[in-house]
Amino acid sequence: MALTAIFAGCTSDGSTAGETPGGSTVSETVTITDALGREVTVPKNPESVVCSGSGCLRYLTYLQAEDKIVGVDDIETEETKFDARPYALANPQFREYPLIGEFRGADDPEKIIACNPDVIFKTYVTSASDADELQDKTGIPVVALNYGDLGVNRADMYQALTLMGEVMGKEDRAKDIIGFFNSSIADLNARTESVAEDAKISTYIGGIAYRGPHGFQSTEPSYPPFMFVDAYNVAGEMGTEHADVAKEKIIEWNPDVLFVDLSTLQTTPSAIDELQTDESYQTLDAVKSDEVYGVLPYNWYTSNHGSVIADAYYIGTILYPEQFSDIDPAAKADEIYTFLVGEPVFDEMNIAFNNTAFTRIAV
Repeated sequence: MALTAIFAGCTSDGSTAGETPGGSTVSETVTITDALGREVTVPKNPESVVCSGSGCLRYLTYLQAEDKIVGVDDIETEETKFDARPYALANPQFREYPLIGEFRGADDPEKIIACNPDVIFKTYVTSASDADELQDKTGIPVVALNYGDLGVNRADMYQALTLMGEVMGKEDRAKDIIGFFNSSIADLNARTESVAEDAKISTYIGGIAYRGPHGFQSTEPSYPPFMFVDAYNVAGEMGTEHADVAKEKIIEWNPDVLFVDLSTLQTTPSAIDELQTDESYQTLDAVKSDEVYGVLPYNWYTSNHGSVIADAYYIGTILYPEQFSDIDPAAKADEIYTFLVGEPVFDEMNIAFNNTAFTRIAV
Protein backbone atom coordinates (compact mmCIF):
# COMPACT_ATOMS: atom_id res chain seq x y z
CA MET A 1 0.00 0.00 0.00
CA ALA A 2 2.86 2.36 0.83
CA LEU A 3 4.50 1.71 -2.52
CA THR A 4 1.19 2.24 -4.30
CA ALA A 5 0.92 5.65 -2.69
CA ILE A 6 4.47 6.50 -3.75
CA PHE A 7 3.97 5.37 -7.33
CA ALA A 8 0.75 7.29 -7.63
CA GLY A 9 2.88 10.43 -7.39
CA CYS A 10 5.15 9.15 -10.16
CA THR A 11 2.44 9.24 -12.81
CA SER A 12 1.27 12.81 -12.37
CA ASP A 13 1.16 14.59 -15.74
CA GLY A 14 1.38 18.17 -14.50
CA SER A 15 1.50 20.61 -11.60
CA THR A 16 -1.21 22.90 -10.35
CA ALA A 17 -0.69 26.53 -9.47
CA GLY A 18 1.39 26.94 -6.35
CA GLU A 19 3.05 23.54 -6.76
CA THR A 20 6.55 22.40 -7.67
CA PRO A 21 7.15 20.17 -10.73
CA GLY A 22 6.95 17.26 -8.29
CA GLY A 23 3.50 18.21 -7.11
CA SER A 24 4.28 19.39 -3.58
CA THR A 25 2.92 22.72 -2.45
CA VAL A 26 5.53 25.46 -2.52
CA SER A 27 5.47 27.67 0.56
CA GLU A 28 9.15 28.57 0.50
CA THR A 29 12.20 28.15 -1.70
CA VAL A 30 15.89 28.42 -1.02
CA THR A 31 18.75 29.23 -3.36
CA ILE A 32 21.87 27.19 -2.84
CA THR A 33 25.24 27.04 -4.54
CA ASP A 34 26.04 23.50 -5.64
CA ALA A 35 29.39 21.77 -6.08
CA LEU A 36 29.82 23.21 -9.58
CA GLY A 37 29.28 26.77 -8.37
CA ARG A 38 25.79 26.95 -9.88
CA GLU A 39 23.08 28.86 -8.06
CA VAL A 40 20.03 26.60 -7.91
CA THR A 41 16.62 27.50 -6.48
CA VAL A 42 14.89 24.53 -4.86
CA PRO A 43 11.78 24.07 -2.71
CA LYS A 44 12.61 24.03 0.96
CA ASN A 45 12.18 20.53 2.43
CA PRO A 46 11.15 18.90 -0.86
CA GLU A 47 8.62 16.09 -0.71
CA SER A 48 10.04 14.06 -3.61
CA VAL A 49 13.55 13.68 -5.03
CA VAL A 50 15.65 11.42 -7.23
CA CYS A 51 19.35 10.63 -6.88
CA SER A 52 21.44 10.14 -10.02
CA GLY A 53 24.97 8.78 -10.11
CA SER A 54 27.26 6.61 -8.06
CA GLY A 55 26.69 6.85 -4.31
CA CYS A 56 24.08 9.61 -4.49
CA LEU A 57 21.28 7.54 -2.95
CA ARG A 58 23.71 6.36 -0.26
CA TYR A 59 24.01 9.93 1.03
CA LEU A 60 20.26 10.44 1.08
CA THR A 61 19.98 7.23 3.13
CA TYR A 62 22.68 8.42 5.53
CA LEU A 63 20.57 11.55 6.01
CA GLN A 64 17.49 9.43 6.83
CA ALA A 65 15.57 10.97 3.90
CA GLU A 66 15.26 7.86 1.72
CA ASP A 67 11.47 8.02 2.08
CA LYS A 68 11.51 11.03 -0.29
CA ILE A 69 12.76 8.93 -3.21
CA VAL A 70 10.36 8.47 -6.13
CA GLY A 71 12.68 6.80 -8.67
CA VAL A 72 16.08 5.08 -8.86
CA ASP A 73 18.76 4.18 -11.38
CA ASP A 74 18.89 0.62 -12.65
CA ILE A 75 21.59 -0.68 -10.30
CA GLU A 76 19.10 -0.40 -7.43
CA THR A 77 16.65 -2.79 -9.12
CA GLU A 78 19.16 -5.55 -9.90
CA GLU A 79 19.28 -8.70 -7.80
CA THR A 80 22.72 -10.30 -7.74
CA LYS A 81 24.51 -12.85 -5.59
CA PHE A 82 27.01 -10.24 -4.43
CA ASP A 83 26.10 -6.87 -2.97
CA ALA A 84 28.35 -4.85 -0.68
CA ARG A 85 26.17 -1.73 -0.45
CA PRO A 86 24.81 -1.51 3.11
CA TYR A 87 22.39 1.29 2.20
CA ALA A 88 20.74 -0.94 -0.43
CA LEU A 89 20.65 -4.04 1.79
CA ALA A 90 18.92 -1.99 4.47
CA ASN A 91 16.33 -0.75 1.95
CA PRO A 92 15.19 -3.63 -0.28
CA GLN A 93 12.18 -1.53 -1.28
CA PHE A 94 14.47 0.41 -3.62
CA ARG A 95 14.18 -2.53 -6.05
CA GLU A 96 10.50 -1.74 -6.58
CA TYR A 97 10.82 1.91 -7.58
CA PRO A 98 10.47 3.25 -11.14
CA LEU A 99 13.66 3.77 -13.13
CA ILE A 100 15.16 7.18 -13.87
CA GLY A 101 17.90 5.81 -16.12
CA GLU A 102 20.98 3.63 -16.03
CA PHE A 103 23.65 3.51 -13.36
CA ARG A 104 26.61 5.91 -13.14
CA GLY A 105 24.41 8.86 -14.04
CA ALA A 106 23.16 7.77 -17.46
CA ASP A 107 19.86 9.60 -16.97
CA ASP A 108 16.71 9.28 -19.01
CA PRO A 109 15.05 12.72 -18.80
CA GLU A 110 11.66 11.38 -19.85
CA LYS A 111 11.68 8.79 -17.08
CA ILE A 112 12.71 11.42 -14.55
CA ILE A 113 9.85 13.66 -15.68
CA ALA A 114 7.43 10.73 -15.28
CA CYS A 115 8.49 10.42 -11.64
CA ASN A 116 7.97 14.18 -11.20
CA PRO A 117 10.48 14.89 -8.40
CA ASP A 118 10.89 18.29 -6.81
CA VAL A 119 14.71 18.04 -6.95
CA ILE A 120 17.35 15.99 -8.78
CA PHE A 121 20.56 15.30 -6.86
CA LYS A 122 23.46 14.25 -9.08
CA THR A 123 26.97 13.01 -8.25
CA TYR A 124 29.96 12.75 -10.58
CA VAL A 125 28.71 15.41 -12.99
CA THR A 126 31.82 17.23 -14.17
CA SER A 127 30.52 20.31 -15.93
CA ALA A 128 27.91 22.96 -15.23
CA SER A 129 26.67 22.62 -18.79
CA ASP A 130 25.77 18.95 -18.22
CA ALA A 131 23.82 19.80 -15.06
CA ASP A 132 22.13 22.72 -16.83
CA GLU A 133 21.19 20.49 -19.76
CA LEU A 134 19.45 17.96 -17.51
CA GLN A 135 17.71 20.79 -15.67
CA ASP A 136 16.55 22.34 -18.95
CA LYS A 137 15.30 19.02 -20.33
CA THR A 138 13.30 18.14 -17.23
CA GLY A 139 12.30 21.52 -15.86
CA ILE A 140 13.43 20.24 -12.43
CA PRO A 141 16.25 21.83 -10.39
CA VAL A 142 19.48 19.82 -10.49
CA VAL A 143 21.86 19.96 -7.51
CA ALA A 144 25.38 18.73 -8.35
CA LEU A 145 27.44 17.09 -5.60
CA ASN A 146 31.12 16.15 -5.38
CA TYR A 147 30.94 12.70 -3.77
CA GLY A 148 34.38 12.81 -2.19
CA ASP A 149 35.87 10.19 0.12
CA LEU A 150 37.28 9.72 3.62
CA GLY A 151 40.82 10.28 2.37
CA VAL A 152 42.22 13.34 0.63
CA ASN A 153 38.77 14.35 -0.65
CA ARG A 154 37.06 14.35 2.75
CA ALA A 155 36.15 18.05 2.47
CA ASP A 156 34.17 17.28 -0.71
CA MET A 157 32.36 14.44 1.03
CA TYR A 158 31.41 16.60 4.01
CA GLN A 159 30.33 19.43 1.72
CA ALA A 160 28.08 17.03 -0.21
CA LEU A 161 26.42 15.80 2.97
CA THR A 162 26.02 19.34 4.26
CA LEU A 163 24.53 20.59 0.98
CA MET A 164 22.10 17.70 0.64
CA GLY A 165 21.18 18.12 4.29
CA GLU A 166 20.48 21.81 3.74
CA VAL A 167 18.15 21.09 0.82
CA MET A 168 16.36 18.25 2.63
CA GLY A 169 16.00 20.04 5.98
CA LYS A 170 18.41 17.53 7.54
CA GLU A 171 21.13 19.91 8.66
CA ASP A 172 21.42 18.41 12.15
CA ARG A 173 21.65 14.87 10.81
CA ALA A 174 24.39 15.95 8.38
CA LYS A 175 26.38 17.36 11.32
CA ASP A 176 25.87 14.11 13.24
CA ILE A 177 27.18 12.05 10.32
CA ILE A 178 30.25 14.23 9.91
CA GLY A 179 30.86 14.09 13.65
CA PHE A 180 30.54 10.30 13.59
CA PHE A 181 33.20 9.90 10.91
CA ASN A 182 35.53 12.38 12.56
CA SER A 183 35.25 10.70 15.96
CA SER A 184 35.70 7.21 14.46
CA ILE A 185 38.84 8.22 12.59
CA ALA A 186 40.18 10.00 15.69
CA ASP A 187 39.60 6.86 17.76
CA LEU A 188 41.41 4.68 15.22
CA ASN A 189 44.35 7.10 15.13
CA ALA A 190 44.53 7.38 18.91
CA ARG A 191 44.79 3.60 19.32
CA THR A 192 47.85 3.34 17.08
CA GLU A 193 49.68 6.65 17.21
CA SER A 194 52.03 5.49 19.97
CA VAL A 195 53.15 2.33 18.12
CA ALA A 196 56.79 2.74 17.16
CA GLU A 197 57.64 2.47 13.46
CA ASP A 198 60.08 -0.38 14.05
CA ALA A 199 57.36 -2.29 15.92
CA LYS A 200 54.94 -2.33 13.00
CA ILE A 201 54.52 -5.44 10.90
CA SER A 202 54.35 -5.09 7.13
CA THR A 203 51.10 -5.65 5.29
CA TYR A 204 49.51 -5.61 1.83
CA ILE A 205 45.95 -5.80 0.51
CA GLY A 206 45.06 -7.36 -2.82
CA GLY A 207 41.89 -7.86 -4.84
CA ILE A 208 40.74 -4.24 -4.56
CA ALA A 209 37.82 -3.46 -6.85
CA TYR A 210 38.39 -0.75 -9.47
CA ARG A 211 35.65 -0.40 -12.06
CA GLY A 212 34.99 -4.08 -11.49
CA PRO A 213 36.60 -7.01 -9.65
CA HIS A 214 40.31 -7.81 -9.88
CA GLY A 215 42.92 -10.31 -8.73
CA PHE A 216 45.58 -10.12 -6.05
CA GLN A 217 47.81 -7.62 -7.88
CA SER A 218 45.12 -4.92 -7.61
CA THR A 219 45.81 -2.70 -4.60
CA GLU A 220 45.65 0.85 -3.24
CA PRO A 221 48.82 2.49 -1.93
CA SER A 222 46.61 4.94 -0.04
CA TYR A 223 44.16 2.29 1.19
CA PRO A 224 42.12 4.25 3.77
CA PRO A 225 41.78 1.58 6.50
CA PHE A 226 45.57 1.17 6.54
CA MET A 227 45.98 4.93 6.77
CA PHE A 228 43.54 5.25 9.67
CA VAL A 229 45.42 2.66 11.77
CA ASP A 230 48.82 3.90 10.56
CA ALA A 231 49.74 0.49 9.15
CA TYR A 232 52.97 -0.21 7.32
CA ASN A 233 51.57 -0.70 3.80
CA VAL A 234 54.37 -2.08 1.63
CA ALA A 235 52.66 -0.62 -1.46
CA GLY A 236 52.48 2.84 0.10
CA GLU A 237 55.61 3.93 -1.72
CA MET A 238 53.79 3.71 -5.07
CA GLY A 239 51.93 6.93 -4.31
CA THR A 240 48.80 6.46 -6.40
CA GLU A 241 45.16 5.85 -5.54
CA HIS A 242 45.06 2.54 -7.40
CA ALA A 243 47.83 0.30 -8.67
CA ASP A 244 48.31 -3.02 -10.41
CA VAL A 245 51.47 -4.31 -8.78
CA ALA A 246 53.87 -6.65 -10.55
CA LYS A 247 53.76 -10.09 -8.96
CA GLU A 248 57.53 -10.03 -8.65
CA LYS A 249 57.28 -6.87 -6.52
CA ILE A 250 54.84 -8.50 -4.09
CA ILE A 251 57.23 -11.44 -3.75
CA GLU A 252 60.11 -9.02 -3.13
CA TRP A 253 58.13 -7.14 -0.46
CA ASN A 254 57.12 -10.43 1.24
CA PRO A 255 54.72 -8.71 3.69
CA ASP A 256 54.07 -10.28 7.09
CA VAL A 257 50.27 -10.09 6.84
CA LEU A 258 48.00 -10.17 3.78
CA PHE A 259 44.44 -8.90 3.43
CA VAL A 260 42.06 -9.69 0.60
CA ASP A 261 39.24 -7.39 -0.50
CA LEU A 262 36.39 -9.84 -1.03
CA SER A 263 35.07 -8.09 -4.13
CA THR A 264 37.59 -10.35 -5.85
CA LEU A 265 35.21 -13.31 -5.40
CA GLN A 266 33.24 -12.00 -8.38
CA THR A 267 36.04 -12.91 -10.78
CA THR A 268 37.82 -16.14 -11.74
CA PRO A 269 40.46 -16.75 -10.66
CA SER A 270 39.93 -14.66 -7.56
CA ALA A 271 42.76 -13.30 -5.45
CA ILE A 272 42.11 -16.16 -3.02
CA ASP A 273 42.37 -18.70 -5.86
CA GLU A 274 45.69 -17.14 -6.88
CA LEU A 275 47.10 -17.35 -3.37
CA GLN A 276 46.03 -20.99 -3.15
CA THR A 277 47.36 -22.14 -6.53
CA ASP A 278 50.11 -19.81 -7.75
CA GLU A 279 53.52 -21.27 -6.89
CA SER A 280 55.05 -17.79 -6.65
CA TYR A 281 52.57 -16.65 -4.00
CA GLN A 282 53.06 -19.91 -2.14
CA THR A 283 56.59 -18.72 -1.32
CA LEU A 284 55.26 -15.76 0.69
CA ASP A 285 55.78 -16.02 4.44
CA ALA A 286 52.22 -14.82 5.11
CA VAL A 287 50.82 -17.60 2.92
CA LYS A 288 52.99 -20.24 4.60
CA SER A 289 51.80 -19.13 8.04
CA ASP A 290 48.15 -18.53 7.04
CA GLU A 291 48.36 -14.84 7.86
CA VAL A 292 45.72 -14.01 5.24
CA TYR A 293 42.46 -12.28 6.17
CA GLY A 294 39.28 -11.23 4.36
CA VAL A 295 37.83 -7.71 4.52
CA LEU A 296 34.57 -6.35 3.20
CA PRO A 297 34.64 -4.57 -0.16
CA TYR A 298 34.20 -0.85 0.24
CA ASN A 299 34.50 0.30 -3.38
CA TRP A 300 31.05 -0.78 -4.60
CA TYR A 301 29.13 1.81 -6.60
CA THR A 302 31.82 4.14 -5.30
CA SER A 303 32.98 4.24 -1.71
CA ASN A 304 30.88 2.77 1.11
CA HIS A 305 32.26 4.89 3.92
CA GLY A 306 30.83 2.73 6.70
CA SER A 307 32.69 -0.30 5.37
CA VAL A 308 35.92 1.72 5.27
CA ILE A 309 35.62 2.35 9.01
CA ALA A 310 34.48 -1.22 9.77
CA ASP A 311 37.44 -2.67 7.83
CA ALA A 312 39.82 -0.33 9.66
CA TYR A 313 38.65 -1.62 13.05
CA TYR A 314 39.01 -5.24 11.92
CA ILE A 315 42.47 -4.63 10.48
CA GLY A 316 43.40 -3.00 13.78
CA THR A 317 42.51 -6.18 15.65
CA ILE A 318 44.88 -8.17 13.42
CA LEU A 319 47.83 -5.79 13.30
CA TYR A 320 47.51 -4.39 16.85
CA PRO A 321 45.60 -6.96 18.94
CA GLU A 322 46.45 -5.29 22.23
CA GLN A 323 45.25 -1.84 21.16
CA PHE A 324 42.00 -3.26 19.75
CA SER A 325 41.32 -5.94 22.36
CA ASP A 326 37.95 -4.39 23.19
CA ILE A 327 36.67 -4.58 19.60
CA ASP A 328 34.37 -7.30 18.24
CA PRO A 329 34.71 -6.53 14.51
CA ALA A 330 31.30 -7.87 13.42
CA ALA A 331 29.51 -6.10 16.26
CA LYS A 332 31.42 -2.90 15.49
CA ALA A 333 30.43 -3.15 11.82
CA ASP A 334 26.75 -3.49 12.76
CA GLU A 335 27.04 -0.53 15.13
CA ILE A 336 28.39 1.52 12.22
CA TYR A 337 25.77 0.33 9.73
CA THR A 338 22.92 0.85 12.16
CA PHE A 339 23.94 4.45 12.66
CA LEU A 340 24.43 5.17 8.95
CA VAL A 341 21.69 3.15 7.23
CA GLY A 342 19.39 2.08 10.05
CA GLU A 343 20.00 -1.69 9.93
CA PRO A 344 22.72 -4.14 11.10
CA VAL A 345 23.57 -5.72 7.73
CA PHE A 346 27.01 -7.27 8.36
CA ASP A 347 25.75 -10.87 8.45
CA GLU A 348 23.74 -10.43 5.26
CA MET A 349 26.79 -9.12 3.41
CA ASN A 350 29.08 -11.74 4.87
CA ILE A 351 26.83 -14.61 3.76
CA ALA A 352 27.02 -13.31 0.19
CA PHE A 353 30.82 -13.47 0.40
CA ASN A 354 30.90 -17.04 1.70
CA ASN A 355 31.37 -15.95 5.33
CA THR A 356 34.96 -14.97 4.64
CA ALA A 357 34.74 -11.39 5.95
CA PHE A 358 36.72 -10.63 9.11
CA THR A 359 38.17 -14.15 9.22
CA ARG A 360 41.45 -15.91 8.56
CA ILE A 361 41.47 -17.44 5.07
CA ALA A 362 43.21 -20.77 4.63
CA VAL A 363 45.49 -20.63 1.59
